[in-house]
Amino acid sequence: QVQLVESGGGLVQPGGSLRLSCAASRSIFSINVMGWYRQASGRQRELVALITSGGRTTYADSVKGRFTISRNNAKNTVYLQMNSLKPEDTAVYYCNAKNYGLGAEYWGQGTQVTVSS
Repeated sequence: QVQLVESGGGLVQPGGSLRLSCAASRSIFSINVMGWYRQASGRQRELVALITSGGRTTYADSVKGRFTISRNNAKNTVYLQMNSLKPEDTAVYYCNAKNYGLGAEYWGQGTQVTVSS
């Protein structure tokens, strides 16, 4: 079992930046894929960004060039640097971890990001 705790959300003006963190309760070295998803009010949860254990990244088209995902295995933490934020980025952001060997998937509780002037 892995507990994931997100932090770093908040209120920011359009064009601003935030960095989200996802701290895992134990080593993420064996976690195959970690990612960030988001869910806006009244909408389905959607993928934002993924990073594999080898460091390969995938981004939703809507955030390419603005968001950067990274992982620090030594700190058991995954980050999402969000720049040039737009009102449509407003959502609850969730951290996700997948361990293919165990067939396990874990979710954090989410952190609210609000982009508004």
